[in-house]
Amino acid sequence: MATHSALEFVTPLTLGALAEAPVHTELMSLTQEREMGHIRLAREADLVVVAPITAHTLARLANGLADDLLTAMLLARRGPTLLAPAMNAGMWENPATQRNVAQVVADGYLLAGPTSGALACGESGVGRMAEPLDILEAARRALSDKPLAGRRILITAGPTREAVDPVRYVSNHSSGRMGFAIAQAALRLGAEAELVHGPVSLPPVLGAQMTAVTCAEKMQAACLALWPRCDAAVMTAAVADFRPESAPTSKIKKQPGQERMTLELTRNPDILAAVCAARRPGQVVMGFAAETDDLLANAQAKLARKGCDLLAANDVSDTRIGFGSERNRITLLAPGAEPQAWPEMDKETLAEKLLLALAQRWDAA
Repeated sequence: MATHSALEFVTPLTLGALAEAPVHTELMSLTQEREMGHIRLAREADLVVVAPITAHTLARLANGLADDLLTAMLLARRGPTLLAPAMNAGMWENPATQRNVAQVVADGYLLAGPTSGALACGESGVGRMAEPLDILEAARRALSDKPLAGRRILITAGPTREAVDPVRYVSNHSSGRMGFAIAQAALRLGAEAELVHGPVSLPPVLGAQMTAVTCAEKMQAACLALWPRCDAAVMTAAVADFRPESAPTSKIKKQPGQERMTLELTRNPDILAAVCAARRPGQVVMGFAAETDDLLANAQAKLARKGCDLLAANDVSDTRIGFGSERNRITLLAPGAEPQAWPEMDKETLAEKLLLALAQRWDAA
């Protein structure tokens, strides 16, 4: 379906060819309206996505107008509808627009964006349409069951960086993909997501509360501040076990003839153990163990040492499922239960399965 304004940018022929479907444009179509086309379109779709939606169309929706095919269809619709606003930053921030947004949300419409960035007018600010993949993810959330509705989940992701000096640091190869996939899955399953992450090169998770940190001490502080209002924690971050004992404020220079340098390291805080120790009744903690050998023995020892409810162990020596890969294979452990060896799968699918396993702990409580 395309509005008259949309057809100023792209023709119905082009849209139809790309969609491999007819393009509906007219409310008073002689062919469609003999069958009450706007009613049929409203009822047939599992989900309607309006992308982009302008300030003008938002205003019409907020006031219940039905003066073209799109607004008539939306007024007749009873199922979920996702709106992806796009406009100039000043228009988005205008009190009238904000009143209209509040009204459509109160009426049950779902929003994806807008985000901040470069705008078509040449300015920069909030008003940019959400990226297509983010709109797709919002659509998936709208159509998903919500077994985690009402829950808030704390998730850690990525590596930590421990400063050697202002230029260098100690870190690891974690990409953060697993933790970001879990945050996406948590939102899709109806939960709120608190995502505390180290330095990563991944786009933000739309809808998650993002907290960016650098080192282990800051990650622990952020986690312990958020933990009291969460129902569960999924600790995927690869936290450095040690950090340099001191980090000078100036770059360390190599000296003439120097062949070696000794770096004194000190123990970092154990974030998973700290979260487990601060757990209250009803809270569930899932840890992760990235191992290179003796996977099961090392994971079982970690489960007992940390005191978590569940532990997902994976073999990072396998490059197909190690750091930075899009797939993973884990063995899930729980106190007093037989380890469950899961098959290899993409991290998106794995994230949902892990959260559903976590939800079973609540159901059993």
